[in-house]
Amino acid sequence: MHTFIFFLLGVTSVISLAFIIERGLALRRNAIIPQPLTDSLEHCQTRSDVNTLLRFCQQHEHTPLSRLTTAAIEHLEWAKPDNVEALQTRARHEVNQMERGLVVLEVITGIAPLMGLVGTVYGLIDIFGTMTSDFVKTSDFAPGISTALYATFAGLSIAIPSLVAWSIYNKRVETFAIEMETLLDKFLRRQYPVSTGK
Repeated sequence: MHTFIFFLLGVTSVISLAFIIERGLALRRNAIIPQPLTDSLEHCQTRSDVNTLLRFCQQHEHTPLSRLTTAAIEHLEWAKPDNVEALQTRARHEVNQMERGLVVLEVITGIAPLMGLVGTVYGLIDIFGTMTSDFVKTSDFAPGISTALYATFAGLSIAIPSLVAWSIYNKRVETFAIEMETLLDKFLRRQYPVSTGK
């Protein structure tokens, strides 16, 4: 049983590390909001500048900001409220994609300490179950108790980095979402002057 618990903890640690690295690479600023596209978006003042902006979007087509900007450009002929609504729907999809995998880290944060605790409790039950003699040397059981406690230590060692990564990545997704919303809101305000009545 002890070996099985440690095996599960090992698998959990590998999964956690894989998702920490993968999400860390996926949520880099340049992979979400590339600076050249941001600059182009801020310099796009009128409808005549849209084609230039679209070319920048094509150069960074694999980024969320590019996909959202392209969606906004494609719907510029719509009334502003309709464009905003379509953009919000697309933005929710992009945020969901950025959050992909974070639920795994959240689950690992919860179950890793529990698995470690199960290993410890089982180990202690096993140790104390062997104390049938009246003349028991505590030194004989010290290594077993130490091994049992290692399970809890291992669980916490997995959960703490997972929790830290989950918190950082969640905050990063939230920050990116707000920044993209701000950039696109300014872009749409410039593309729909009040005088047009849209």
